[in-house]
Amino acid sequence: MNTTPELVTLHVWRVPRAALGQALGRMARHPGRLRRTPGVRFGKLLGTGTGTGFGPGDADLTRWAALVVWDSPAAAAGFDASPVGRSWARIARSSARLELRPVTSRGEWSGRRPFGDPAGGRVDGPVLALTRARLRPRRALTFWKAVPPVAAALHAAPGLLARFGVGEAPLGWQGTVSVWRDPTDLVAFAYRHPEHRAAITRTPTEGWYAEELFARFEVRAVVGDRSALGWVADGDPQP
Repeated sequence: MNTTPELVTLHVWRVPRAALGQALGRMARHPGRLRRTPGVRFGKLLGTGTGTGFGPGDADLTRWAALVVWDSPAAAAGFDASPVGRSWARIARSSARLELRPVTSRGEWSGRRPFGDPAGGRVDGPVLALTRARLRPRRALTFWKAVPPVAAALHAAPGLLARFGVGEAPLGWQGTVSVWRDPTDLVAFAYRHPEHRAAITRTPTEGWYAEELFARFEVRAVVGDRSALGWVADGDPQP
């Protein structure tokens, strides 16, 4: 049975540095609350990073996120009024929500396939790419050393609208979120850029990951303040 969800949302909050302690408290208390929110199939609270080096020193302590897989759009509409949504809104100085349709997904997250087995389909507008991995502790340093050339290439890639690192640990991350103007730009970087192709080639031989997931989504809407996402260009979907 195909359990591909109709809607996935990515919520991003920018908080002032003075609210760091409150943000860390929410990261400790809210994972279970998020999962118990009515209509949530799968939910993760995430720390974020600049996406330039992916080591612990690149954490962005002013930006936090939640990735949520929903039973239905109606259930997702209630997130802002939920205890988790209200709590983050109280300390956020800006926020944004991306509404996403899964297009492709490969791998697992916490032993699950949260985005099911998407059927693909044509996408004419912006797409979001999500990579997530649980690093093998003995391979983490090697992985972090390999990332900077790829991160530098990503920053300059044509068609990139936004990008940042993500992870379940408040002061680290093992993944990326990147938003692209259209699928052609994403494919050009993922499969044709030499630095990224080199990293892909090294992955099976280096054994960096104990668990990994790669997913692609159609961006159906971006709601809120896009500066919270680090948006770098226009020409994207309107809410």
